[in-house]
Amino acid sequence: MVAARHYDTIIAPVITEKSTLLSEQNKVVFKVPLDATKDDVKAAVEALFKVKVVAVNTIRTKGKEKRFRGVLGRRSDQKKAIVTLAEGQSIDVTTGL
Repeated sequence: MVAARHYDTIIAPVITEKSTLLSEQNKVVFKVPLDATKDDVKAAVEALFKVKVVAVNTIRTKGKEKRFRGVLGRRSDQKKAIVTLAEGQSIDVTTGL
């Protein structure tokens, strides 16, 4: 039952040019729910990937208002977590869980 909560905490890895540059510094970026705390993210990453987490930094991005065919819409808010791993450990985000 505990593992199900961990799978809900880590939504998806963020694979961008900037996140691949961070992987050279032993950092991995994940998309997480808006109500996830740093402790939740740390526990989930350590349990799911069997690695030692040194630090977790979170970024909360407000959704933008965009127009589509003249109709005003709003993108949803997002939260990302940058997880710093211990020296010598890594996570291959290209493979699934």
